Amino acid sequence: MQNLDELSSEILSAVEAADTTDALEAVRIDALGKKGRISLMMRELGGMDPEERKTAGQTLNTVKDTIAAAIETRQAALSRIALDARLAAEAVDVSLPSRPETEARLHPLSRTIEEVVAIFAEMGFTVAEGPDIESDYYNFTALNIPEEHPARQEHDTFYLPPDEEGRRKVLRTHTSPVQIRTMEVTEPPVRIIVPGRTYRSDHDATHSPMFHQCEGLVIGDGIHMGHLKGCLIDFCRAFFGVDDLPVRFRPSYFPFTEPSAEVDIGCTRDGGGLKIGAGDDWLEILGSGMVNPRVLANCGYDPEKYQGFAFGMGIERIAMLKYGIPDLRTFYDSDLRWMRHYGFLPFDAPSIHAGLVGGTV
Repeated sequence: MQNLDELSSEILSAVEAADTTDALEAVRIDALGKKGRISLMMRELGGMDPEERKTAGQTLNTVKDTIAAAIETRQAALSRIALDARLAAEAVDVSLPSRPETEARLHPLSRTIEEVVAIFAEMGFTVAEGPDIESDYYNFTALNIPEEHPARQEHDTFYLPPDEEGRRKVLRTHTSPVQIRTMEVTEPPVRIIVPGRTYRSDHDATHSPMFHQCEGLVIGDGIHMGHLKGCLIDFCRAFFGVDDLPVRFRPSYFPFTEPSAEVDIGCTRDGGGLKIGAGDDWLEILGSGMVNPRVLANCGYDPEKYQGFAFGMGIERIAMLKYGIPDLRTFYDSDLRWMRHYGFLPFDAPSIHAGLVGGTV
């Protein structure tokens, strides 16, 4: 049997000399592997006398444990060295100035939603949210939308595959289901707005299969059409920044409101352009009305005691009108040139006091 002191010293020197994990692994295999020098010496113990085997075995085990501990220590040291090298290579100087080409811009849709929320927050509204995937009950039935209504048809609405009971979920076609969910768990008074994504099977320059809406709901005792008109007139004038903006209400029909009204704002069309303000033409921007008593009853409210109004608008539409964006489809093209043109500085938060307009690049 080879002199253990010399062998141990030789192997330990090789462990210390290993400068990579691969080199260290080669030393380990040469010493402690299945055919390693220490392992082969352990096999020779079987041919020794009992007393000699006992002494040699104890010595070999001590050497084996010493070498294994040295390899483990060296492995940890090499790992630290590798980590330090990687951290040094990947270091980033956070004090360097940002590059102009990577400067972020806030999407016009995000900015518009912030503006709408800021205006209605001043009026005492809170923001409510709900799921994008809804049941037929919340999306249609509870809102007094009849079975034969076109909105329930396959060509207009995205349906999901039926479940075990044959019921199909739907991608919500409006944010009105959140109004139902809120009324089910909230005692009047209620004053909420509901911004969020909605989905309909339509796609052209002014329609998208996925778009954004913001709806509002006010429920209380003694709420009437005058409250609705005052709320929406103030909103339109604040959002478009025109203090004397003409606003008119046209009779219309929605299953979930009665009476219902479309809301138009004054504008001027001249030379192919559009200017919002007092003029000789009108532009429709949203729908509204007093909440239908059937909807109130569906949510557990007494229609004889409580009344309310609701309204809804397309976020893309009012953003296009305010910021002069001609095509709705460009909102989702992920074009950085478009974002640099229509985007906003991310820290330019809108508020009623500081002003809603500004921050464009």
